[in-house]
Amino acid sequence: MPPSRTSYEAPKRYPILNTFVNALSFEETVAEVERIVAAGVPTQHVVLNASKVNLMREDPDLAGIVNACPLVNADGASIVWAARELGVPLEERVAGIDLFLRLVEVAAEKGYGIYLLGAREESVLRVCDEFRRKYPNLDIAGFRNGYFDESDVPRIVADIAASGADMLFLGFSSPRKEYWAHEHLEELGVPFVMGVGGSFDVVAGVTSRAPKWMQDHGLEWLYRFVQEPGRLWRRYIVGNVSFVRYVCKCKNQSKKEVVQ
Repeated sequence: MPPSRTSYEAPKRYPILNTFVNALSFEETVAEVERIVAAGVPTQHVVLNASKVNLMREDPDLAGIVNACPLVNADGASIVWAARELGVPLEERVAGIDLFLRLVEVAAEKGYGIYLLGAREESVLRVCDEFRRKYPNLDIAGFRNGYFDESDVPRIVADIAASGADMLFLGFSSPRKEYWAHEHLEELGVPFVMGVGGSFDVVAGVTSRAPKWMQDHGLEWLYRFVQEPGRLWRRYIVGNVSFVRYVCKCKNQSKKEVVQ
């Protein structure tokens, strides 16, 4: 199991299911990221949703990586629901894509350099164009698509390390982004490293995000499932049922411990 990193400790960390979550609001999280950048010590951020909790139950190494991250946000409405059921004082959901976009805005305001790694070439180029259009002063220290061989990794890591970026955003899916960030964190030397999944494609206009009313009601998963049912049925149908059962099991176990 990977060793814990102690370079940074965020406040309000609570155990939930087989992991931990920082019970921070959206703006509190942004403030914590600014603290991380100011400290300058490489720190891996991660977000939780039902799918990731399920993956962690099957993969002890992934669980170790996630649990070693000092800043963990509840990305999914499923985690907010689980927290309520389990008595965890989670303030609110901090959606990964919303945090990503807000941090890019902060980077433009504060003069932080960002590096974008992931998605297809056309997508990451569109993301750069969109960010430059919206934030003319933004320092894009570097970018690269996410399609590369293992033999390319040393050169990519060296390029990121030489870029002087303050924030690295990884447009990979889970668990690849968690493993990749953990493995190369020290070599990269970037203060804040965050996996953003398919967010590059959303910004690029390749895929669309659920309407606001679906976001507000925790139905983004349904929107994505309807778009790609053949690929996502196991993750969202089978996975969500498994997650609910696990939450109920943890809740019942907690009640038994109280009684004893």
